[in-house]
Amino acid sequence: MSERHEPDGEAFDRLRTEPHRRFNPLIDEWLLVSAGRTRRPWQGRKETHPRDASPVFDPGCYLCPGNVRANGERNPEYESTFVFTNDFSALHPDTPTDRIEVGLLRAEGEAGACHVLCFSPRHDLTLALMGAEAVGRVVDVWADETAELGRRFRWVQVFENRGQIMGASNPHPHGQVWAGSALPREAAKEDGAQRRYHARTGRRLLLNYATQELDGPRVVEVNDDWLVVVPFWAAWPYETLLVARRPVERLPDLGAAQRDSLSRILIRLLTRYDNLFGLSFPYSMGWHQAPFDLGVGDDRNGADAPESAAHWQLHAHFLPPLLRAHVRKFMVGYELLAEAQRDLTAEQAAEELRNASPVHRPAEDASIPGRDARTARHTAARSPSTGD
Repeated sequence: MSERHEPDGEAFDRLRTEPHRRFNPLIDEWLLVSAGRTRRPWQGRKETHPRDASPVFDPGCYLCPGNVRANGERNPEYESTFVFTNDFSALHPDTPTDRIEVGLLRAEGEAGACHVLCFSPRHDLTLALMGAEAVGRVVDVWADETAELGRRFRWVQVFENRGQIMGASNPHPHGQVWAGSALPREAAKEDGAQRRYHARTGRRLLLNYATQELDGPRVVEVNDDWLVVVPFWAAWPYETLLVARRPVERLPDLGAAQRDSLSRILIRLLTRYDNLFGLSFPYSMGWHQAPFDLGVGDDRNGADAPESAAHWQLHAHFLPPLLRAHVRKFMVGYELLAEAQRDLTAEQAAEELRNASPVHRPAEDASIPGRDARTARHTAARSPSTGD
C-alpha cells in the first residue's frame, strides 16, 4: 500500500469547514484554524498603501548612493549591493557575556553584530522588480555574510522587513544580517525539533516534509532545487516556506546552479505576492540555517553546542501580515495568551497565490533594469520636483 500524503476525502473536507488544530512539527507547537471566520464583517482599522511611484534616487534617503546617513557618514557611490555596520546596532561584538543569576532572576550579556545590506542602488526597486542576476548578487552577499559572521558567532539571522506596515524604517530596498553568540528562541525550537526527528528517523524533517508536499494542494512554486509551500501549519494568512530540495545546511553551501534557481524562484514568489492584491506586498522574511558550532558548550539554551548539523535543512520563512488588501492579521488576545489562530486555510491561501501571476507588471521606471543609478541621482538633483 502506498503511503498517504494527505488526509482522506471526508477528513480533508472537514478541515476546510470545521474548527480544528494543526501541529507544527518544526517547532513542536499547535495552532487553531477557524475556516468559517473568513466571512465575518470587518469594521476595524483598514491599511493604506503608498501608490506614488518611488524615484530612482531620493536625495533625502539615508541608503541611496552618495548620500549622508544619520550618523554623518557618507555612502559610497555603490553600483550593486552595499553592506555596512548598522549605525544603531542592537548588538555589539565587544559586549561581555557575563551572567547574573539571583533566584528566578537571570540575565546575560549578548555579543553580536548587526549589518545592513542594500540590495540595489536604485531607490525604486524591490527584490520582485530586480532581475535574476541582481537578485543573485544579493544571494551571494547573504552567503558571504553568513560565512564571515559564522566564524565569530553561533547564530546568523538574515532577514528583510518589507513595507511600512512591517516597521521598515526606510523604503530603499534593503535587508539586515544580525549575528549573536546565543541560539535565539525560534532557532532553538527548530534546532531541537529537527534534532529529535533526525535521531528518531535518521532523516531530515524538512526534506521529508518537502517530499510529502511536492504534489499537494499547498504548493505555490517548485523547481529542481527549491520548493515553496504554504505550510500545513501556517500561522499568517499567506505565509510561505521556501525549502531546499536537496540536503544543504547553510547559504554558503549552495552551488552556483542552486543560487541561480533560488534567485529565480524568489522573484516568482514575490511577484505572486505583489499581484495577489495588486500592491507592493509587505512581509517579514528570514533564513533559518544551521547554527555554527564554535566548539563551546552553550547551556544557556538547555543544550550543548551541536556536534553535527546533519539534522538541519536550509529554509526561509515569508511572513506577510495581510489577510485582505486593506485588512491585516493581528496576533492579539487569544494568539498572545493561548496559541496562534488563523481563519483562511493553508490550502485556500496556496490556491490564491497560485492563481496570482508570477509575471510582474512594473511601473515604467522600474522596467529599466540597466539604468545607471548615478545618472539617475544627478538627474534627480537637477529636478525641483524630486523628493517632494
